[in-house]
Amino acid sequence: MSTTLPIEHDVSLQALNTFGLPARARHYLRVTQADQLASLPPALPRFVLGGGSNVLLTRDVEALVLHMAIAGRAIVGEEEGRTLVRGGAGENWHAFVDYTLAEGLGGLENLSLIPGTVGAAPIQNIGAYGLEIKDVFHSLTAFDQGSGACRTLHASDCRFGYRDSVFKHPEGAKLVVLDVTFALPRAWQPNLRYAELAQALDATGIAEPTPRQVSDTVIAIRRRKLPDPAEIGNAGSFFKNPVVTGGQCRDLLERFPQLVHHAQPDGSEKLAAGWLIDQCGWKGRTMGAAGVYPKQALVLVNNGGATGAEVMALARAIQHDVRGRFGVELEPEPVFV
Repeated sequence: MSTTLPIEHDVSLQALNTFGLPARARHYLRVTQADQLASLPPALPRFVLGGGSNVLLTRDVEALVLHMAIAGRAIVGEEEGRTLVRGGAGENWHAFVDYTLAEGLGGLENLSLIPGTVGAAPIQNIGAYGLEIKDVFHSLTAFDQGSGACRTLHASDCRFGYRDSVFKHPEGAKLVVLDVTFALPRAWQPNLRYAELAQALDATGIAEPTPRQVSDTVIAIRRRKLPDPAEIGNAGSFFKNPVVTGGQCRDLLERFPQLVHHAQPDGSEKLAAGWLIDQCGWKGRTMGAAGVYPKQALVLVNNGGATGAEVMALARAIQHDVRGRFGVELEPEPVFV
C-alpha cells in the first residue's frame, strides 16, 4: 500500500454517517485534492463517502473508504444571463447554499438545509420544494477511476432522473465527483410551485420575497417537520415517492379515495410514500432501537444505539406492509452497504 498517502486503518465511521450507525472502515483516506485519487493502489476496492447522509451502513466496510473533503467555493463566470458558481465536492451543501445567498445569488434557496455535500448533490439529483439539482446544474468535474483521467460532465452526460443519475448506474460507478458548477439566474424569480412553501410565505405577508426569505421559510418548514441528524440519527426521506401508471392510480383511488397523488407530465402519477406508510400504521412505531419519526412517516430514525441491521429490518417490514395493502413497491433512497 502506498506510503505517500495518509491512509488510516480500522477507522470508525459512526460519526461520518448521519444515522450514527456503528461501522468501521478497513482502510480510510480523507481526500482533500484530486491528485490523491490518481495515486491510489490500483488493486484495492474502494467506497466513496460524502456527508454520509444517504447511506445505510449495515456492516463494516472491507474496502478503502474515500471520504471526499475537497474544499473550495467561488463565482467562476457568467453565461447566458446566469452566474456560474462552483463548489468543491467536500463542501457542506447547506453552507454552500448559504454562501450563494450571501453573494446575492438566488436559485438554490429551495434546497436549503438538505444534509450532505456538494459532490453528492448531483449523484442523488437532490430535490425539495419544487426544485431539483438538474434545474440549476451547469457541469461537474469527475475523476474516472477506470482511466485515471479527469472528465467534465454536462447535464446530458449525467442522465438526471428522479433521485437518480448516471453515477448510480454501472457506467458511472467509477466516476468520483470533484467539484460541481451551478448556473444561477441573474433575473431571479422565486420558485413557489410547491404549495406548502407558497402558503408559508403567504402567511408571513411577504408579497415579493427575496432569495434569503425563501431560504428562511424552507428552513423553518424543514425544522418543523424533520429531525436534526445531530440530535436524532436519520438520513432524511428514507423512501422515494413511488411512480405508478395512471390506470394503477385510478384503481387505487377507487379503494382509497384519500390517496395523495400528483400527476406527472408523462401521464404517470407520483404517490406520497409518507402517506402510504402512515396508512399502514407505521408513524411513530419502533423496532428495536430503530423507528419511524412521529412527525413524518417518511423518515426512519436511530433512537439511540440502533444497528444498520435494525434499520434495514424496519425498512423491509414497512415495504412488506405497503406492498400488501396497496400493491406498491417502495424503493429506499439511501445506499445500503
